[in-house]
Amino acid sequence: MPDTQTVVVLGGGIGGVVAARRLRALAPPQTRVVLVERSLRQSYPPSYTWVMTGERRPDAITRDLARLRRKGIEVVEAAVDAIDVDARTVSAGGAEIAYDHLVVALGAELAPEAVPGLAGEAFTYYQADEADRLHRALDGFTGGRVALVISSLPYKCPAAPYEGAMLLESLFRRRGIRARVEISLSTPEPQPLPVAGPALGAAVTAMLERKGIAYHTKRKTVEVDAAAHEVVFEDGAREPYDLLVAVPPHRPPAVVRASAIAGDTGWAKVDARTLATAKEHVYAIGDVTAIPLFDGLPLPKAGVFAHHEAEVVAGNIAADLRGTTGGRGFDGHGFCFLETGDGRAASARGDFYASPRDIHMQKPSRLWRLGKAAFERWWLYRWY
Repeated sequence: MPDTQTVVVLGGGIGGVVAARRLRALAPPQTRVVLVERSLRQSYPPSYTWVMTGERRPDAITRDLARLRRKGIEVVEAAVDAIDVDARTVSAGGAEIAYDHLVVALGAELAPEAVPGLAGEAFTYYQADEADRLHRALDGFTGGRVALVISSLPYKCPAAPYEGAMLLESLFRRRGIRARVEISLSTPEPQPLPVAGPALGAAVTAMLERKGIAYHTKRKTVEVDAAAHEVVFEDGAREPYDLLVAVPPHRPPAVVRASAIAGDTGWAKVDARTLATAKEHVYAIGDVTAIPLFDGLPLPKAGVFAHHEAEVVAGNIAADLRGTTGGRGFDGHGFCFLETGDGRAASARGDFYASPRDIHMQKPSRLWRLGKAAFERWWLYRWY
């Protein structure tokens, strides 16, 4: 084994940053750790709903990946063009980067153009700048029909659409216009957060009902009729709107779909415990993966899983580089906060790999809302 080995991490989101930082801390000092990301300005996705409501400015939750160079990580600002697992190279920005170990953390792409009429007509809060654009639109909103749609499955941050609906309801009440606003939420899912089980889904449904938010399940968006200001669903139903907020379709990045690590659906196929692909020394973590659970439902695409998977992969790669046995495995445990408005949040946690799954939710409180804010501050300080 040569003295100097190179570990390349593709993607600078939550999983990529944690993987690069942990590799730098755990791998032998002579190891090159290279992080490739097309945009060095990266923001913290769990806070996008706060950008929407005006509680955060985008700059407050955005950091420059160039700061990681001070930690001994080589940061390359370039889009990834190709992954060649046979040659063990990555093409990025017109250059080739050779690797000994590769971690693919490229996330999921948003594809609003996949639904006719959606792009340009709908607002979203799945990107920091788009959440800010929605915030500005809400400033001028004085009443009418607000339609939120989960356009298709899968999508990342499964609690976010439900948080968004309840935070908007709370915002309209604070502004004194709630009586002039109708809010609906439509989803292809059979219930909220189906992977978390029927009890948790029923609890979230009850929250929406108490807030007067109309909730429609098993509705897949097929078109937005901008002229009529209506969302058209697969079953023929139509939802009128004055303000449309959407979770746009998600798809695997093209470079992953074209690579040898893609499964039948285009998402990276990995071992559920080690996150290893079928290709030697190549791993994939976070939203770019598709991990089926015991009942066929997928592991949710969520930052908490990307973070924990990154820790596992970094530890195992570092052990391999040191010539020792890693043996760490991702255990499927995760948690998330679910904001309910009025300064409160619930907390859900459990074992997503268990059969049956063991997911529990703590009722909304101000304490959990404070916990979410504290976690945001810690994460941005700890990893940059």
